[in-house]
This record gives sequence, C-alpha cells and structure tokens, in this order.
Amino acid sequence: MPEILALIPARGGSKGVHRKNIHPLGGKPLIAWTVEAARQSESINRILISTDDPEIAEIGRGFGAEIPFLRPGHLALDNTPDLPVYLHTLSWLSEHLDYHPDHVVWLRPTSPLRTSQDVDAAIEILIAAEADCIRSVNLAHAHPYWMKQFDNERLIPFLPGYDETSYPRRQLLPAVYHLNGAVDVIRCTSVLPDGPLFTPNMLGYVMPVERSLDIDTELDFIIAEALISRRTA
Repeated sequence: MPEILALIPARGGSKGVHRKNIHPLGGKPLIAWTVEAARQSESINRILISTDDPEIAEIGRGFGAEIPFLRPGHLALDNTPDLPVYLHTLSWLSEHLDYHPDHVVWLRPTSPLRTSQDVDAAIEILIAAEADCIRSVNLAHAHPYWMKQFDNERLIPFLPGYDETSYPRRQLLPAVYHLNGAVDVIRCTSVLPDGPLFTPNMLGYVMPVERSLDIDTELDFIIAEALISRRTA
C-alpha cells in the first residue's frame, strides 16, 4: 500500500478573519475539523501541520496532528504559494526523519465541512489512475457565460460571444466546476523542484456544495455554523 501523508498548511496570519485557522467553529478551533477528518480517514498514514505559529502548533498537537517543525517566516507570507511549502515539508521529512511519502493529501483548514469519506474517495481515484494529482471541485453557482464586465460604463459579456442571448435558460448552460480547495491529492513523483505542484495531468473529485464551503470571512463562519447545526440536528 502507498504511504500517504496528510499535509495541513496553516499559517498564523490572515486578512479576512483575525487568527482564522483557530477561530471557534462548532465548539472547537477551525483547524480541528480538518485534523479530525484526516484522523478518521482509512487511507492516511500520517498527519502533519505546516505552520509558523506556536499556538496553532499546540492546538494541532492537542487534536492529534504532528508538528515536527515551525515553518520559516518567509514561507508564511500573504503571497506564499503552495509549492515552496510542500517542498519545504518533504525536504525536512526526508532529511530529519528519512520519511518519503508516495502521495500527499493537501487539506486546507478553511474547508471544515469535507468528510473523511471525501478524503478517502479522492485518494482512491488517484491511486487507481495514471494522473499526477486530483483536486476537489463543486458545481459552480455563478456561470461565466452569464457574467459581465464593464467597458467604461457599458456592461458587456465577460466572455465575448457567450451570454444570456445564446443561453437564455440555466438548463442550457454547460456544467462548470469550481475548485473548492477541500481535498487535493498529489503523486509525489510528479512534482519537480520548479513545479508546478498541480500539473495539467489532473483529475477531479466532485463534492456537493454543502460540503464545499471555503471559509474566508465572518459571514462564511456564520454559514458554516448553520450547516454544522443542520448536520448534527
């Protein structure tokens, strides 16, 4: 069986909500929902949080994740992409623990409503395929064919030639999917030092909208609380 590492990226800074990754949700810190989904997975062998923040590290350990290092500050900036965080983690694990996973499951703590079943299903699809990665998606609520942009003061189609005159009813629109950030699984041998982390040789795992919420604002927390309450009612 392949060795599978769950990697949870959780830096201390955040713009939309202060200390977002440990903000309370449903009676526990936001990041706890992701750690628990990983722990309930039948496929994951190891769970690691990459963080620059000692408080996040302490909370993560309390819920059962490993934090063997603190991420360097230059890899925890607002504009830090995923690839250097991934490479830093795997390099540290190789050098210090001689640990070399076959697959990395990238689990963002801002997706608390994904389930362990979502995680295992995505892993299973990638292992059975010859793709480099799989990314979770949900059916997009807003369709680009019905979107507009301003040309000075005139409202024009966002995609020239595609608008409501050609697609007057929702049922005529082709299905469009949105990356929801809940579950990304990466085949480690496919990632080169200069990237990309997610290659074009990619599969998709479709999730329902009610499990696809990506928390970025206070309003998102309110919606998540409502969905959690309905789930546990």
